[in-house]
Amino acid sequence: MIVLRSQRTVKKTGVSTTESRYYLSSALPQAYCPGQWLDLIRGHWGGIEVRNHWRRDVVMGEDRSRSRNAHLLANLALIRNALLAILPEHIDAPTLPELRERLHSRPSRCYAILRDL
Repeated sequence: MIVLRSQRTVKKTGVSTTESRYYLSSALPQAYCPGQWLDLIRGHWGGIEVRNHWRRDVVMGEDRSRSRNAHLLANLALIRNALLAILPEHIDAPTLPELRERLHSRPSRCYAILRDL
């Protein structure tokens, strides 16, 4: 287990807080130096943000949701991830914006794909 502690100071108030985050890895702790662990963690989360969140937001407008219900948001994210995984198999579009355009212009096709799953 890797423990990453980060400290933050609010400039206006001067109040400092420390936060601990825990990461699991199949690699032994001594396999990497602290800087390498930090690079691995940042790279992992950066990749998730780019691959998943960006795609869900661009194609499905996820950030426009105003709900604060954690269960609803988690379930919708799962549905969006599943749709992004299966839609390219059914709709031929080379880019995400084109996929989005095709989804908007032919909603009956979307329903047919979901119905046939």
